[in-house]
Amino acid sequence: MALPSVYTLAPDFTLPDQNGTPHTLSKCRGKWVLVYFYPKDGTISCVAQACAIRDADPDFAKLDAIVFGVSADTVESHKKLAEKYGLAFPLLADEDKKVVREYGVLVQKNFLGRVYEDIDRTSFLVDPFGKIAKVYEHVKAAQHADMVLADLNAFYDRVHG
Repeated sequence: MALPSVYTLAPDFTLPDQNGTPHTLSKCRGKWVLVYFYPKDGTISCVAQACAIRDADPDFAKLDAIVFGVSADTVESHKKLAEKYGLAFPLLADEDKKVVREYGVLVQKNFLGRVYEDIDRTSFLVDPFGKIAKVYEHVKAAQHADMVLADLNAFYDRVHG
């Protein structure tokens, strides 16, 4: 499935976070939402990305933006990651991979001749109307939060000039 396009309505979902609390994207209307997909809890790049977002949390809060991290890991795995690294934002468990498929981020990868399905590190910035404002493909984990904040500030400046 192809990635959703900019200016289209973001596919809605309801997924549980690291505490088992369900989050529904469409209930976030009126706010900016970063939905970032990542391959696996605890890997070097995924931890770097999550910690960079954690460190930028006050900046996201100033812009009244919500962050959702999404992977196919379990609620329990997300809970361990969140506790270990002090992550306060929701890490959503898409164990049946329905949402990652709907967003087109479940891809075939090849490592040492072994072909397997995995989540591509891709993010979507969803505007307050529920439409995709920007797609970030093949994200550089450590720089991702800064890139998104720069875009959020630019969008905010255009609206609030």
